[in-house]
Amino acid sequence: MSSIHAHRGREKVLETGLFIDNQFRSASDGAVFERANPISGEIVSTAPAATEADATAAVRAAQKAFASWAKLGPHARRNMLMKASAGIRARHADFADAMKAEIGATQVWADFNVHLAADMLEEAAAMTTQIGGEVIPSDVPGSLAMAVRVPAGVTVGIAPWNAPVILAVRAIAAPLACGNTVILKGSEQCPRTHGLVIEAMAEGGLPPGVVNYITNAPDDASRIFEAMVADAAVRRVSFTGSTKVGHAVALTCAKYLKPVVLELGGKAPLVILDDADVDAAVQAAAFGAFMNSGQICMSTERMIVDEKIADDFVAKLVEKTKTLPAGDPRQGPVVLGSVVNYSTVERCNELIDDAVAHGAKVVVGGKSNSTLMPATLIDHVTPEMRIFREESFGPVKPILRVKGVEEAIAIANDSEYGLSAAVFGADVARAWQVASRIESGICHINGPTVHDEAQMPLGGVKSSGMGRFGGRAGIAEFTDLRWMTVQTEERHYPF
Repeated sequence: MSSIHAHRGREKVLETGLFIDNQFRSASDGAVFERANPISGEIVSTAPAATEADATAAVRAAQKAFASWAKLGPHARRNMLMKASAGIRARHADFADAMKAEIGATQVWADFNVHLAADMLEEAAAMTTQIGGEVIPSDVPGSLAMAVRVPAGVTVGIAPWNAPVILAVRAIAAPLACGNTVILKGSEQCPRTHGLVIEAMAEGGLPPGVVNYITNAPDDASRIFEAMVADAAVRRVSFTGSTKVGHAVALTCAKYLKPVVLELGGKAPLVILDDADVDAAVQAAAFGAFMNSGQICMSTERMIVDEKIADDFVAKLVEKTKTLPAGDPRQGPVVLGSVVNYSTVERCNELIDDAVAHGAKVVVGGKSNSTLMPATLIDHVTPEMRIFREESFGPVKPILRVKGVEEAIAIANDSEYGLSAAVFGADVARAWQVASRIESGICHINGPTVHDEAQMPLGGVKSSGMGRFGGRAGIAEFTDLRWMTVQTEERHYPF
C-alpha cells in the first residue's frame, strides 16, 4: 500500500499507509483523509485516518519489540541505521516529488532535507557506541558506583511539515540509536513524505515493531496523541512545531508524567553591528529569511541593524531580494515555492497592513493573493507593530534600526522566543560579547540564523521549547540515567 499511486484529475495522488509491526495497513475503520496541493488545490495525497485502536496497536507493537531491541548490540543497530540512511538517499527523487506536491517546497529545500536527514541517521549510527556512563567515587568501602544510561522505552515522536524529512528522521534516529522503539505521528500536511521516511527505515532491516507510523485526520490529532501518551508503555515524547501546539502537547505529557522534548517557534534576530561586513550580512539575511519561504523554525524573523549602516544594508538587501523568484516548484527551479496554506497568506497580509498603519514601509514585495508569496521586507518596524513580536512563518520580514550595541541587545531579547540568533561584526571579540548576552539556544557569529548539523545540540529557551536534539545532547534526552553499584568487599552495617 505504501507505494501505490492513484490518479485523480491531472494530479497523481500519492497514497501511504499506517505502518504497524512491519506491515503497511489501512485504518481499522477504513477511513482516510486527503491533502491538497497548496497552489492548485487539487488532491495530491491520501492517508489513513487512524483510530484510537490503531494508535494503541502501534504502542503494543513498539512495546513488544522494545526488550529485544534494547538488548541488541550497538553494531547491529548501527548497521541498520546506516542502511536506512542509504534508503533515504536512494529515495531522493521521490522525496522531491512528494514535497513539491504536498507542501509546495522547492527542489533546493528537498535536496537539503534529504542530505541532512541521511546525515542524521549516519550520526545516530555513530552514536550507538557512545551511550556510556561514568564511575562515581563512593564513600562506601568496596562499592563500585556507576551512572549508567539505559534506553527509556517506547518513544512517540511528532514531526511537522515544514522540514518533513529532517524532522521525521530527527524524531526517530536518536531514540533508535539509544535502544528505544518509536512511533512516528506524521503530519496531516505531508503524510506521503513522512511515509517515505518510514519506507527507508523499514529497508534498513529493523525488526517488527521497532518503528511504527500513525497518520490521523486533522480534527483527530489531539485525541490520537493522547491515546498514545496515556499508555503506560510510552516513556518519552518529542515534538517539533508551533509554540501554541507545543503548550497543548506539554500539558498532555504533564497530565501523564511523560518527559517531553519540545522544539517550538522562533523569532530569530539577526543583529548587524556597525562594523559588520554589509555584503556578507546581506547574503546571510536573504538566505535566513527566505529559504523555504521563511517557513523554518530558525528563519530570520527580525533584522536588527545599526542605524550607521542601515541605509546601505537595506538598499543592498532590497536589490538581492528582487532577484529571488517565486513560483510553482513543479514547473521549474525557483527560490521561493508555495507557503503551506492560504491562512499563512492571510496572516502575513495582516502583519503587513498593521505595520504600514503604524508607520512602517514596505521596501520590496508586498501583500499576496495566492500561496506563491513574494519575498517581502518591511523597514522602520517598531515594537508596537504586530510583526515585531509575532512569528510570520512566511516570507515577510521586518527590519529594525537601532542606535548602538545596547539597544540592539535589548531589542533582540524583547521576545517570548529564544531559538536561534546571529550576530554580524568585524570585531569578533565584540560580536562574541553581544552573542553571549542574547537569550537563545543557538547563536551564530557572522553566519545565518538558519544552520543545522546532525551532531549539534539544537533547541531553544523561553517559549521556543525545552530539551535538545542532536549528538550527545540527544542521548541524554532519550535515555534514563540509573545509579548502579556493585559491592566488591564485605560491607559493614550499623546493626
